[in-house]
Amino acid sequence: MADVVTRMIEAGLLDERAAPQVRSACGEGRSLDEAIRAAGASEDRLLPFLADAFAVPLAELDNWQPDEQLIARFPARVLLTHQLLPLSESGGAVTVATSRFFDSTGIDELRLYSGLDVHVQLAPAHDVERLIHQSLGVGADTLQSLASDYDESRIEVLGDDLDDGLDLAEAAEEASIVKFVNQVLTEAINRRATDVHFETFEDSLRVRYRVDGVLIEANVPPSVARFRPAIVSRLKILSHLDIAEKRLPQDGRIKLKIAGREIDVRVSVIPMLHGEAVVLRLLDRGAAMFGLEHLGMASRDNAVFDRALGLPNGIVLVTGPTGSGKTTTLYAGLSRINSIDRKIITIEDPVEYQLHGINQIQVAEKAGLSFARGLRAILRHDPDVVLIGEIRDQETASIAVQASLTGHLVFSTLHTNDAPGAITRLIDMGVEPYLVASSLELVLAQRLVRLICPACREPLPDVEMKRLRLEFGDEMPAELTRGRGCRECQDTGYHGRQGVFEMMPITEELRSMILRRCSSGEVRAAAIRQGMRTLREDGWRLLREGRTTAEEVLRVTKDERLGVNGHAESVIEPPLT
Repeated sequence: MADVVTRMIEAGLLDERAAPQVRSACGEGRSLDEAIRAAGASEDRLLPFLADAFAVPLAELDNWQPDEQLIARFPARVLLTHQLLPLSESGGAVTVATSRFFDSTGIDELRLYSGLDVHVQLAPAHDVERLIHQSLGVGADTLQSLASDYDESRIEVLGDDLDDGLDLAEAAEEASIVKFVNQVLTEAINRRATDVHFETFEDSLRVRYRVDGVLIEANVPPSVARFRPAIVSRLKILSHLDIAEKRLPQDGRIKLKIAGREIDVRVSVIPMLHGEAVVLRLLDRGAAMFGLEHLGMASRDNAVFDRALGLPNGIVLVTGPTGSGKTTTLYAGLSRINSIDRKIITIEDPVEYQLHGINQIQVAEKAGLSFARGLRAILRHDPDVVLIGEIRDQETASIAVQASLTGHLVFSTLHTNDAPGAITRLIDMGVEPYLVASSLELVLAQRLVRLICPACREPLPDVEMKRLRLEFGDEMPAELTRGRGCRECQDTGYHGRQGVFEMMPITEELRSMILRRCSSGEVRAAAIRQGMRTLREDGWRLLREGRTTAEEVLRVTKDERLGVNGHAESVIEPPLT
């Protein structure tokens, strides 16, 4: 050890003052690898030094594809604990990549287990760890350990009897099941997932994460299928649900603290053909940003929205599908106007984030607290601003309209495809056109597009630029970029999301059209003439700024232009000017 440390000091990898620190760490039982890294040695310089000093090859892992069958032959616990990645087998020997050159314990365990000689190559720790997890799947060591102790008589798929449920509850508290669920949740947070899907099939359990709005499958070992009922029961226990109830949907909530971050988890359990499926919505309080500056609106749209926030009364609606960021936009608006001289009350289902200084009400249908009933009570509390989580029916819509007409500024959401569609939806709900015309002030439609990963951004190849110009014309920007795919973005090329917006202030002309019950196509035509930028057009803005890709804009938006009789028709040409 002394010789190795001395040579590293001579090579400039370690400071002379680090030698006592390294020796002390080794004396406390830490491996030489850990001690050297703790002393500040850079891995980028350390690995080439070790390769040269000990004649050990450096592994090339950039384009290497894991041999999952080979890796599955070795104990997951050993591979994960000692960070050993089997690369190939030949002539009675297995070649493994590792960043822990001096960790002989793992090499010995692998040699004893397999009966093969072990040849070592050096590779960066993050690459080794990523490829091991990619090959084995999340929780592989836990499930392998559980499977070795598995007793078929102990865990049974839930039947209709409560006794079976009690057996399953005991199984759900097994240390390995608890650890596996924790590992899945931790990986989801590390991947920036907003949702985790546990889907049960006849002979398998599929786990998927929604990252930046797109579902990706988590790599879990096939053996996880044996523990489906216990895993679902564990999630039920965490969210305080009835594990004996398997025929009806259930909703619950979990509060977690992972790596110092507070996570609220909304849990939905629904019976499926082959068991119960669970979806977890992850709400990271620490990652929430509610300032208007974080929304990414164009300056003119931001000015329109800002003016609406300053109105004394009226209705401001945000529309879009589930998961399009409507609540975040409303919270950003409330944060802007939250002051000591304004009383703000919200009624939501559920309350996703807690905002300081704002009174928030959680809908509880089972207890009789519906949107409509809660909204009536809110108006007796003398609010200045009211936020309704969603206008779902005629009763809620009518109360919201009356609240706006009696001097309250009302914010809410609707599920419509575009801004003009909100007018038609309210009228279809049973709200009289004259009430819609007199109360509605602003409708904002939005979607979320993924942003190009800054760590692997590169110019779009010429062949792709030619294809886009051929499809969309010469108005396509001269230069575009894309994400190549890297470790930071999990090889997707995207990292994070931002909104694209369709801002429609209600002008006198639009109010007149609402009174005449004009179609949403006619309203859209008039709004565009007055300067409204469509979702697709706002998406092209982000494309020109180099923040997203054409594929993303096309994926989440549609473009329309006027057809005959004022109705909208889908078109391909992007209005880039």
